[in-house]
Amino acid sequence: MQKYEELLVSLRKVTRAIGLYSKKLSKESGLTSPQLIVLNEIQQNGGCMVKDIAKSINLSSATVTSILDRLEARAYVIRERSVTDKRKVGLYLTSHGKDVVKDAPRPLQAHFIDRFEKLQEWEQTQLVSTMQRIAYMMDAENLDAAPMLEVGAIQEITPIE
Repeated sequence: MQKYEELLVSLRKVTRAIGLYSKKLSKESGLTSPQLIVLNEIQQNGGCMVKDIAKSINLSSATVTSILDRLEARAYVIRERSVTDKRKVGLYLTSHGKDVVKDAPRPLQAHFIDRFEKLQEWEQTQLVSTMQRIAYMMDAENLDAAPMLEVGAIQEITPIE
């Protein structure tokens, strides 16, 4: 097997692991990884605004708003307009939302972060650099991506064997 084939197999394994975990999360909690991340952000920073969450998780405000619409429809989140500044809308978890966050499985990235942080500083730097190079080689360095492990549209791509 060529070196590039070994690398592509490893990338497919990572993508597959993320996809499998996303399915498990959805089955157990009814949430997607981005929904859980948004709920966790609101829990940690009750009263925050969409732009705060978007900045914190590195997604566009439009994407976060779309996620919030689904969470609000399921009665996990409420939006409250500020009484002092009508332009500001704070986000809060409902009691149902708090229960869902409390009972949700641990996000895959939490497991990854635990292992990553146990590496030596030079190993962490090497991994970051290598992944940035791979993103560049795949013309993906400018894609919108949050620091959360989620497959999204890439699940629709059939890997070439």
